[in-house]
Amino acid sequence: MTSTLKKISKPKQSIDFECNLVSSPLNYIGGKFKLLPQILPLFPKEINNFVDMFCGGLNVAANTNAKNVYANDLNDRMIGVLQLIKDTPIDELLSNIYLIINRYNLSNQNKDGFLKLREDYNNKPSPILLYVLVCYSFNYQFRFNNSLKYNNPFGKDRSQFSETLKKKLIKFNERIANRNINLSSLCFQDFIKSLDLNDGDMVYCDPPYLITTGSYNDGNRGFKDWTALEEKALYGILDMLNDKGIKFALSNVFEHKGIKNHALIEWAEKYNITFLNYNYKNSSYNTNRSGSIEVLITNYEP
Repeated sequence: MTSTLKKISKPKQSIDFECNLVSSPLNYIGGKFKLLPQILPLFPKEINNFVDMFCGGLNVAANTNAKNVYANDLNDRMIGVLQLIKDTPIDELLSNIYLIINRYNLSNQNKDGFLKLREDYNNKPSPILLYVLVCYSFNYQFRFNNSLKYNNPFGKDRSQFSETLKKKLIKFNERIANRNINLSSLCFQDFIKSLDLNDGDMVYCDPPYLITTGSYNDGNRGFKDWTALEEKALYGILDMLNDKGIKFALSNVFEHKGIKNHALIEWAEKYNITFLNYNYKNSSYNTNRSGSIEVLITNYEP
């Protein structure tokens, strides 16, 4: 597939997916759930193997129609929680969650119970303990130090395993348990090498953004940071996929708080660019969320 025409466009009219979308019960920074009504209409109508190279909380992969899904993320702790949710019958999963809540007397007021759970998890990590721990953490975030010790603080007066979160977990469990989703935790270069992709497959990438910094890409959270070297390697992989006739879509930002990703802007010129609007209004080149210009770059015409 050779892309020779740069196409700059607005998103297609958002399709009303709301009744069919499921939101991940994991709050992972950079999640694309709110952008799905703009992103999903830009995907091919039929996909054989859908590859999510940086899957995060699985919002995109869980809502994409494909025969098979291969979802990967370097954060193996989060992948462990996703695997737990996928493989465990919902009644058993909820029972185990409430056992832990009762054991530690967890609430959005009991900081001591939270700290004891965090200590026990760090001494003996397990996906179920991590999920419950996240439910009572500040902003429900996954955050570790360089020793992979969970260090997010208590979410006083705010974070808890609420009825809303319970319903979200139930819907998400039902969705991913009934789909052929294969989870892995590899560096993106090794992950793409492990797959045998062909025409009819699609690769989606939502990598850490080079010009922004979060707890997932600052190099201080026990996982490798994202630098210009990783960014260049990703461009090379996407160019290789294009040469092989395999469709790809890349989520990223051209500009964030006045800083431009010039390398990305230059590389993307040979592909198709759709500017997204986080607030679901009419989109344009000047679309911004906190000063960001968000784009979806594809090697096919959406």
